[in-house]
Amino acid sequence: MDDRFNTIAGWTLFAGIVALGASIVAGESFHSERPEHMGFPIEGVVEEGAGAAEAEKPIAFYLASADPAAGEQVFKKCTACHNADQGGANALGPNLWDVLGEPVGKGKGFPFSPALSGVGGTWNWDNMNAWLTSPKKFAPGTKMTFAGLSNPQDRANVIAFLNAHSDAPLPLPAAPAEAAAPAAGDKAAADNAAGTGTNDGPQVAKDVPADAKKPGGGEAVNQAAPAH
Repeated sequence: MDDRFNTIAGWTLFAGIVALGASIVAGESFHSERPEHMGFPIEGVVEEGAGAAEAEKPIAFYLASADPAAGEQVFKKCTACHNADQGGANALGPNLWDVLGEPVGKGKGFPFSPALSGVGGTWNWDNMNAWLTSPKKFAPGTKMTFAGLSNPQDRANVIAFLNAHSDAPLPLPAAPAEAAAPAAGDKAAADNAAGTGTNDGPQVAKDVPADAKKPGGGEAVNQAAPAH
């Protein structure tokens, strides 16, 4: 009986040693480092804080180089609900011919939601850009289910495409001038005026005694440093 028990215990111990050795070998063979960023990237979703290095410019900047043909390609995402044909019928969304300059949420007899029809104003470069960026943010409660276009150049191209589909297309705006960096001379003058130049502080006039003599024999005069 004791021999049988010892045999079973021996085999059990041996099996445990084999299992432990196998787990160590497998761990070394398939060891992987912890990834720097956990999770998986999702297309179209921007990580919080990403892209903050370059702020988006005004839409006029992108419109200056907008391409209606490229906008037509992007607009294909919208054709399930819209068309931009002259005399085209409303579908799930309104016909968009001549939409720029049209009252927001009131054109072509389409039953717009109160959320959009209550915005007011007319469609222009800026509010069309805001609408295409995020319909739900532009008009909270809108029936529009489209999430929006995150790329500003795509939005500009679509706006240019819609503008071209009009009885009287508007001239696209010129790109706004970007602020130039101050010239080195102007910066130095500004620093000196503020007392922040290479000197530690503003210079103070130094009086010289009236009876002091110059090396050349003439009388010295009060000397003051030029004002900065």
